[in-house]
Order: sequence, then structure tokens, then C-alpha cells
Amino acid sequence: MRRMRGFKELVGVEDAVRIVLGRLAHRVREAEEVGLEEALGRVCGEDVEAPMDSPPFDRSSVDGYAVRAEDTFGASPNNPIELRIVGEIAPGDSPSTTPRIGRGEAAVILTGAPLPWGANAVVMAEDSERRGDIVEVHRQVRPLQNVSRRGEDYRRGEVVVRRGTRIRPWHIAALASLNIPRVKVVRKPLVGVLSTGGELIEVGGRLESGKVVNSSKPMLKSLLREEGAEPIDLGTVPDDLEEIRGRVREAIGGVDALIITGGTSVGERDLVPEAVESLGEILVHGLMIRPGRPTGVGIVDGKPVFMLSGFPVAALVGFDALVRPTLKAMMDACEEPRPRVRGRLTRRVTTPPGTRSYMRVRVVRRGGETLVEPLMLTGSGLLSTLTKANGILIIPEDMEGFDEGERVEVELLREIEGG
Repeated sequence: MRRMRGFKELVGVEDAVRIVLGRLAHRVREAEEVGLEEALGRVCGEDVEAPMDSPPFDRSSVDGYAVRAEDTFGASPNNPIELRIVGEIAPGDSPSTTPRIGRGEAAVILTGAPLPWGANAVVMAEDSERRGDIVEVHRQVRPLQNVSRRGEDYRRGEVVVRRGTRIRPWHIAALASLNIPRVKVVRKPLVGVLSTGGELIEVGGRLESGKVVNSSKPMLKSLLREEGAEPIDLGTVPDDLEEIRGRVREAIGGVDALIITGGTSVGERDLVPEAVESLGEILVHGLMIRPGRPTGVGIVDGKPVFMLSGFPVAALVGFDALVRPTLKAMMDACEEPRPRVRGRLTRRVTTPPGTRSYMRVRVVRRGGETLVEPLMLTGSGLLSTLTKANGILIIPEDMEGFDEGERVEVELLREIEGG
């Protein structure tokens, strides 16, 4: 019988990330070209430059009348200035076919339509009144007022999306406005996900006495997809050293990274670290975090092998601490900090000294105040704390907690609740 043992050394999160990235030799930098809408959520593989000015011509930003600004100087409701209407311009009209605006003249213009020759401003419809072929201007405009200038959005050659940026819907809109139908993105890293534990069954399987549904694997596969990676389900193996080692050896050649859940603590059946070390090297085993202390990472054939807790909440914390920053580094992806909010803690929370705690909290707005309600102090497998939480309160290693009523900063996972 194997005897239980303690962790050799607990490592802080920043130190662990530094160790891993310092040894990370395997990168995913190959780019592939995809259709614009297929690029959503992917990491941009090159600097994308604007092929033209946007907008491509001066255009009206309001409905109204294209005028020479100097013809409106001094106009007011009590002293309107009359201009003669010489034409109408709609979006889609060619700038070369618009009427020329001379002194004392104006043209009806709609939002997005090209500014006609001779005009240098637009009077809003609500600041004027039309009487047949005459428009009365009730408010003066300055040159370029209510005009979107050519290249105001993007200049030709300007970088629109930088390499390493995760492409979001607003990037799609910007690229579409520049008539860019395809974009190069970083190849999705292939990440194997292997579960260990004879007690596990897959979702939808027969739940017999003593068995547990594997909820960590679907969660981790979803997290990987959110990060722009492609998860590869490697199944589940029992707590057997040779089977774990054989599955890792078999899988490592076809993936860019590997995640193993379960069997990574210090009990008799925690065989994953031994299996990984027999094939490569353990870089970190044991983090100063709560939950997720058994989290570790090794290197096999130059590729990172992450060892995460089998409990879903602890696995999530370990993923955030080590897997996420490593994947970003592998793809040269830019950091995307989560939004933060400050609020008043509704009750006292404590944590062991020398440990960084990731506490699930519910952030609500009540009575004009932002409140932070801790959901659970312990329990690395309580998924209800994740579904009910909309924020994470991080308690640093050098603190033992926060007092009730203290103002704290929370990382937001979802929108703040109204009450």
C-alpha cells in the first residue's frame, strides 16, 4: 500500500506561471485563413491593416441640409437665414453626381449620404424649416459640423486589429466596414482532456451506487473552447499508474497541451504526478491557492501537462491560475483582464494564512449600494456556488480575510444583479 505524503513545496500563483512560461518551448503560431464571421473568438494571426479610408468620403452624420457654414453665421430662431434648395442627396449616391452648392444654396441630405461639392457642414433638420424650395436655418453651424470626415474612422494602412487580439463582434463590424471578407487567425491549440478515477461515469451514463457523474470534463472542454482551443476528449482511466502513463504517452504526440483531472493530490490513489514525472518533468506541484491546492504542471516532450483537481470548482480555479495564462502565451494572445467592481462585504470572511483564496460571491445592487455576498467558504466541488456566483473575491496570500462592511474589489464573471 502506498503511503500518503505531503506536498514538497507550495508555490504562489505568479511564481508558478513564471516557472511554466520560462520553460514553455512549444508554441502555436501557425495561422489559418477563415471567413470573417468564423473568426469570432479566435486569436488574430497577423496585424490587419485598413485597405482604404473609412468612411471613404466626407458624409453627413445627420438628416438635414448640406450648406456652406459661412452662409449660416448669425442664424437664430428670431433671425432665420433663408437658403435656396438645389437638390437632394441620399445614401448610396455617388459623390461625383451630387449637386454643387454655391453661395446661398443648400441641398437636402440624409444620414450617411456624401457631402456635395461646395458644402462644408450640415444643418440638422430640427434646426431648420422648409418652405417649398427655401429652407430657413434657425441655428448657425461651424465648418465640418455634423460631418463624418473621410478616414475619420480608419486611415488606409492603419492597424485595425493587432496580432494576438481575440476577435470580438466589434472587430467583425470594423473589418466588415472595410470590406475585409477573410482574416488570418492562430490555429486552435489541441488540448487533450483526460479524467482519472474509477468512480466516474460520463454524462448520460448509468448512475450506480458509489459512482459520480464527471462534471469537470465538460466544464473544462467548454473553458478551452472559450479560450480559442480545441479540446480532445481522451476518456477516463482508473487510478492505475501504468494505465495513466500509457494514455499520456499515447496522447502527447497529437496535442499541444494536456489536462489531467483527478489523482493529483497526495493520497494513496493520487498517481498522476508520478506518471507525468516518469515521462518528463514536474515543474510545479502544489499551489498556494484555495480551492485547487493540488494543481500542478509538468513537461512531457516539450509540451505542458496540467494536473487539476477532479472537483469542478477547484479545477476551475486551477484552470484560471495556470492553464489560461499558458494557453495565451502559446498563442501570443493579448491579456484580457476581467472587469472589476468595488462593493461592501456583507459578512466577515477568513482564509488560512499563506494561501490565496478564490471566494465565490454574489454581487448585487441594493438601495443604491453595491453589496458583495460570500456564497461558500469551503467546498471545491460545490457547483451551485458557481451557478449562483457572479464574481470572484480574491484574498491574497498575505491576508487572513476581510471584515464585514469592508469595501473589497471583485472580479466580475457576469452582470451585477439588481437585488
